[in-house]
Amino acid sequence: MSVLNQKTINKDITFKGVGLHNGLAVTMTVKPAEPNSGILFKRIDLKKNNIIIPNIFNVSSAVFCTTISNETGASVSTIEHLMGALYGLGIDNALIEIDNQEVPILDGSAKLFIEAIAQTGIKNSNAPIKIIKIEKKIEFNDGNKTISIEPSKISLDIDFELKYENELIATQRNLVKVYESDLTDVYNSRTFCLFEDIEKLKEMGLAKGGSLDNAIVVKKDEILNENGLRNEKEFVNHKILDCMGDLYLAGYKIIGKIICSQGGHKLTNQLLRKVFQNDENFSLIEITEKHLPNTFINKSHLKSIA
Repeated sequence: MSVLNQKTINKDITFKGVGLHNGLAVTMTVKPAEPNSGILFKRIDLKKNNIIIPNIFNVSSAVFCTTISNETGASVSTIEHLMGALYGLGIDNALIEIDNQEVPILDGSAKLFIEAIAQTGIKNSNAPIKIIKIEKKIEFNDGNKTISIEPSKISLDIDFELKYENELIATQRNLVKVYESDLTDVYNSRTFCLFEDIEKLKEMGLAKGGSLDNAIVVKKDEILNENGLRNEKEFVNHKILDCMGDLYLAGYKIIGKIICSQGGHKLTNQLLRKVFQNDENFSLIEITEKHLPNTFINKSHLKSIA
């Protein structure tokens, strides 16, 4: 089957854990879904109005994590690692049933999501995928935080720069080609925080479920986690994972180039909202060719759709 057909998972996958911020136990099951159904969250602890669509305009908060809500206020938070995994693996359709408000943090990365889906397997359909092709350069700035997206021929490139006053994190930068690069380091990279920020987070009612089992903690020039980092660019790679997850709230894979410095959930969401303010900024494309060797996209095989 071609990589250009819509995909779902072969069978149900259940994850159990705690929410990073609310600290509550949560069970989440990712289920197969029919073509053209997209990614949907369902709060099974709620009896009605419990479907929440991961869409950029449904983002109700982007402070420390991405939270989506429906019109009645039902919400799901910390969705970015799961969404990043689904994006990277090309999962177009899935129903995610969850019995609490926050996706389980697991080990703080997408590693366990990736491994479980790989073990379960991916099911192809005959339905062609759709993609969003960026047509114009769009920028968004917030003080020293900057992000832009511009046209690209065949790929999604994420060029991300991280700057911290902390001497261990300091400045890190990495460029990932999402459809071409080996994303293992991105998937395996964990969320992180500075030791001095932990009390502030808890005073805000956040990080109640945080521990050295699900987050990197940096104290001055020391990493408190026993085994240290998983890769030398783990800090910026985790930001790239977050960015992938937040980009998937556009609803489809994107062809374009992202350049970001010191950004995060909020900046990515603000950029996407700006992109979709004007139809001239993008095209929605359906792939019509069943098999394309060596490349993910070839412009001659694209057809614009309404």
